[in-house]
Amino acid sequence: MANEANNFQELISHCKEYGYIFQSSEIYDGLSAVYDYGQNGAQLKKNIRDYWWKSMTQLHDNIVGIDAAIFMHPTVWKASGHVDNFSDPMIDNKDSKKRYRVDHLIEGFADEQIAIGNEQLAKDVLASMDALLTKDDYVGLKKLIEDNKIKCAISKTSNWTDVRQFNLMFSTEFGAVASDNPEDNKVYLRPETAQGIFVNFLNVQKTGRMKIPFGIAQTGKAFRNEIVARQFIFRMREFEQMEMQFFIRPGSQMEWYNYWKETRKKWHESLGIPAEKLRFHDHVKLAHYADAALDIEFEFPFGWKELEGIHSRTDFDLSQHQTYSKKKMQYFDNDIDPATGKAYGNYVPYVLETSVGLDRLFLTIISLAYAEEKWLKEDGTEDSRVVLKIPAKIAPTKLAILPLLKKDGLPEIAKELFDSCKESFHCFYEEKDAIGKRYRRMDAVGTPFCVTIDHQTKEDNTVTIRYRDTMTQERIALKDVKQLITEKIS
Repeated sequence: MANEANNFQELISHCKEYGYIFQSSEIYDGLSAVYDYGQNGAQLKKNIRDYWWKSMTQLHDNIVGIDAAIFMHPTVWKASGHVDNFSDPMIDNKDSKKRYRVDHLIEGFADEQIAIGNEQLAKDVLASMDALLTKDDYVGLKKLIEDNKIKCAISKTSNWTDVRQFNLMFSTEFGAVASDNPEDNKVYLRPETAQGIFVNFLNVQKTGRMKIPFGIAQTGKAFRNEIVARQFIFRMREFEQMEMQFFIRPGSQMEWYNYWKETRKKWHESLGIPAEKLRFHDHVKLAHYADAALDIEFEFPFGWKELEGIHSRTDFDLSQHQTYSKKKMQYFDNDIDPATGKAYGNYVPYVLETSVGLDRLFLTIISLAYAEEKWLKEDGTEDSRVVLKIPAKIAPTKLAILPLLKKDGLPEIAKELFDSCKESFHCFYEEKDAIGKRYRRMDAVGTPFCVTIDHQTKEDNTVTIRYRDTMTQERIALKDVKQLITEKIS
């Protein structure tokens, strides 16, 4: 399976070969940590996004969705703290001039120690790193790196600069009017989608007549100038988030925190992610605005990493925007407080956030789905295949329709079936190559069902349907194909 680290490169190659993910600008030698989604990848990504959107906005009667702009007034990012605080501790190697994120450098060293059997040293180093990061002790972090003789991968030396902060936001100039002061026209590419929700809180609440508790969901691109972007699409400079901000009464945050952490974990399991591949990881260091935070982690081929964050953000965000904008961000709650017997009245709502990276979820699905299988046939010879066992409900293509031959009226029957199904789900038609080769190609692409039109179809209006995961086949009525696939992907 692809969750074995030595298969990860094969997975990356497979994603390119079968139209899932390409290196951005590849014909110009690529752009580091930026990727394009091919025809199958774009469809899978859309299906995952749609599944999340439906579960949030359609299956909850108190959550609505918006689509805020990428560009926002620069004061938004001042209010949110991103201008002053959105940075990571970095360190440079003086010989290679290569810059590293400190936690990635130390984690890489720990991985090397585990590989050679020094598990206790790795555990001790990571524990020290967490403690130092919690205290923002940059001198201590450099000493930890030097004491363990951690080397640059390029220069193989330990000649390090001091640790310092590096802001991760991309900036650009807005408008066509030149200015003597570049700061006058500076705007940022958003590093997260949440602020678009917060600044629209009152717009949505009033126009939607929303009553607390309620949520606002959004999906969209975000941009971070990651110095060390790695592990394929796990950490990129341009990525997509799926976030929901849930507005609640002050004092109820822990109740909703526990609700959403369990709800979101079950949602991931509904996508076919095994429960044993998911875990909660409580934050050691809380952001200054949070009173509780955890990650839902997944066991990627390269280890346990964050998939989704659940954060209790208190009233920090709305209060900050109220302060900077001079506009009230309050909600009037006329429900009766049982403790006082009076209406709750005006207050700035607290926020419970769920935030999942769409690209990371894509990588989760594809790494679980990828398998290299071998078996012995009845004649004793070995056979094999590479298959993507993507859950049928989110697979890019649901059904491949394959006429056995390109003659005898079989393509006409196949195309008629294609036309009857294509409005209900994504289909693929192919008549080239032997049927066995076409099956293998559909396995590699991840298509869960194949229907073959043969000469028997002309006699009794039945077809052969093949199931990707088990490779079993059965005859069913031609007229039942659409209904059967619809039921399987529901």
